[in-house]
Amino acid sequence: MPQPHSPTVRGRKVASELRRLREQAGLSADQAAAQLGAGWSRYKVIRIETAKTKPTLTGITALLDLYGVDSATRAALMELAKNAWRRGWWTDYGDVFRGSYVAQEDDASGICEWSPQLVPGLLQTEAYARAVIQASLRTDDASVQRRVMARMTRTVLLGRTDPPAPELSVIIDESVLHRRIGGEEVMRGQLSALIAAGRRPNVVVQVLSYSAGVHPGLGGAFIILSFPEDIAPGVGYVETRIGDGYAENAAALRTLRVDFEILQSAALSPEESAEFIAALI
Repeated sequence: MPQPHSPTVRGRKVASELRRLREQAGLSADQAAAQLGAGWSRYKVIRIETAKTKPTLTGITALLDLYGVDSATRAALMELAKNAWRRGWWTDYGDVFRGSYVAQEDDASGICEWSPQLVPGLLQTEAYARAVIQASLRTDDASVQRRVMARMTRTVLLGRTDPPAPELSVIIDESVLHRRIGGEEVMRGQLSALIAAGRRPNVVVQVLSYSAGVHPGLGGAFIILSFPEDIAPGVGYVETRIGDGYAENAAALRTLRVDFEILQSAALSPEESAEFIAALI
C-alpha cells in the first residue's frame, strides 16, 4: 500500500513534471507501466503523477530512464525530489492545521498579506494569539493552548536560514491597531512586536490609514504566496470560517497582485507606519 504523506509544493512540482515528461515521450500511463515491468501499474504511475503516492528515488530514476530525460533535467528534478516529501513541522499539529496552507507557506519565497481585521498570524505575539483563538473557538484551555503553540511554532519561519526565510510584506488596516484584542497591555505588547518585526531585513509592515478612503481591500483579507520559479507559480489564499479558498489561475492571481500593489501605494510607508504605531503605543 502507498505510504500516506502530505506533499509539499515541491512534491507536487515533481509529480507534474513526471507527467509532463511521460507525455513528452509519447507514452500513456498504461504503456509506461508495461515497459517498467514488475511492481508497476497504470494506477501507480497515475498516483505518482498526481502526488498521491510518494515515489522512491529509485522509482523516479526508472521513470526518467524510460522517458529518455537529458542529464540537466534529470539532475534538476532529482535535486527537487530530495526534500519534496519531507516531514514538515506542521505534521505534529495535524489536529490544528487541516488544510494545505502551512505546507505551501513553508515553501514560499515571498508572502504578501492584506489584513483588515487582525494582526497577521506570522506577526502575532503569544498573548494576542491566545486572545484571538479563545474568542473564535470558545473551547477548553487545553485546546486553546494547543493552537497557540502551533501558531507560535509557525512564526519561526521568518527567522530561519536554511532554507532562507521568505520575504514578508504585510499591509494592516488602521482599525486593527485600535481593536483592543486581549486588553491594553496585550495590545501594547503586540504593537511593539509589530515595530520590531518591521526592522527585520525580510519583513515590511505598512499601515493603511482611515484617510485612504475607498480601496480594493474592502472585499476582505487575502494572501499571495510566491515560489521560486523552478518550483511553482504563485497562489492566492483566502481563509474563512467554513473553509479555505485558493486562486491559482493566472487571471485571478494577477487581480490580487494588482490589488495589493494599489494597497501598498495607498498605505503609509514602512517608516511612517512604524511612527504611527509608536504613537498609538
